Amino acid sequence: QVQLVESGGGLVQPGGSLRLSCAASERIFNINIMAWYRQAPGKKRELVASITTGGTTNYAGSVKGRFTISGNLANNTVYLQMNSLNPEDTAVYYCYIARTMYVNYWGQGTQVTVSA
Repeated sequence: QVQLVESGGGLVQPGGSLRLSCAASERIFNINIMAWYRQAPGKKRELVASITTGGTTNYAGSVKGRFTISGNLANNTVYLQMNSLNPEDTAVYYCYIARTMYVNYWGQGTQVTVSA
């Protein structure tokens, strides 16, 4: 039973920064991709950023240039550095790690609230 645990969420002022972390409870082998998703109230869950084992990163257009995803394959940890936050970034952020399309894991989410 692999569990992903997110941390680092909270309340921040517009223009501020937060760094999210996600760690797996046990070793996951053959990881192909690690990612962060988010879901705001009344909206569909969307991909925020992803990184492959080869180091290729991908970002949603709305966060490109502001967010940075990174990971540590050795300890099954993924991070999301979020800068220049605005109220539209308010959402529950979820960690995602996949070995294959059919073998994947989700965190329970961490709340990020951007408000003055």
